[in-house]
Amino acid sequence: MKLQQLRYIWEVAHHDLNVSATAQILYTSQPGISKQIRLLEDELGVEVFSRSGKHLTRITPAGEQILQVAGDILSQVESIKKIAQEFNSEQRGDLSIATTHTQARYVLPPVINRFMEFYPEVSLHMHQGTPAQISDMAADGTVDFAIATEAISSHQDLIMMPCYSWNRVVIVPEGHELLNEKYLTLEKLAEYPLVTYIKGFTGRSKLDEAFEKHRLRPDIVFTASDSDVIKTYVKMGLGVGIVASMAYDREKDYGLVGLAADELFEPSITNIGLRKNAFMRGFMYDFIARFAPHLTKEVIDEAFYMHVHREDVSSLFNDMTLPSY
Repeated sequence: MKLQQLRYIWEVAHHDLNVSATAQILYTSQPGISKQIRLLEDELGVEVFSRSGKHLTRITPAGEQILQVAGDILSQVESIKKIAQEFNSEQRGDLSIATTHTQARYVLPPVINRFMEFYPEVSLHMHQGTPAQISDMAADGTVDFAIATEAISSHQDLIMMPCYSWNRVVIVPEGHELLNEKYLTLEKLAEYPLVTYIKGFTGRSKLDEAFEKHRLRPDIVFTASDSDVIKTYVKMGLGVGIVASMAYDREKDYGLVGLAADELFEPSITNIGLRKNAFMRGFMYDFIARFAPHLTKEVIDEAFYMHVHREDVSSLFNDMTLPSY
């Protein structure tokens, strides 16, 4: 059994069983990958993939378990490399982050700017996707950590740590009749067509829960994952917008007026998810501390320790006051 063979089956499994596409990504040949997979299966005495002719059709039950262990092994290999890098050069390396549009567009830019000024020899790579997608990227080692609000908090293969709390703002075009209301209520909002986030994005679940709690059925006429898209359609008069508070800037969002909605919705928590067996380099600790100052090296190490000993990591943050955005 070779490490290269484990890499091949892992990559093939994560590229829709497409050997040709995997070969291109790994800069090798399709026949070479197919041969090594066959050699590994012959050695193990079981098939990792089912086949129809020359095409892989699905992962076998045995393959599912083999791939899980292979993923752990490959993750440990990456940790070994990072350990060596940390001792060779503390200021040089790669940092990969997976996050959503809202975090990438509105929250992370100043953090990344300061980080890159301090670590000019660290290459930073940002991946964007749905909360579910970025959670999977962190869990399988594609990225070092994931930052999001929805979905990520329930991912079992990640150590979850809260970064900050935030709420929503209602946005309307200048001159909108809602601006004449003395008090903004959910009942009043439900009278208008609404423009907000797609389900599963940017705390959408808290918005839905608030309306459901008051037995209201809002007319959500347009949804998007991108706050800028939502604001564009609100300007067009499509409806009243509800976006994350950090996505609205009174000076930059010309033609739109924001109405505080803290009393209408429960605050959401943005989390950072770390792989349970990840090796943390010094600049990784530093990045997290710049993003969420309460997540010091000591706190992060304690979270890893608690996870290893199967303790409830969330209890570490029960009495901690989170910063608000």
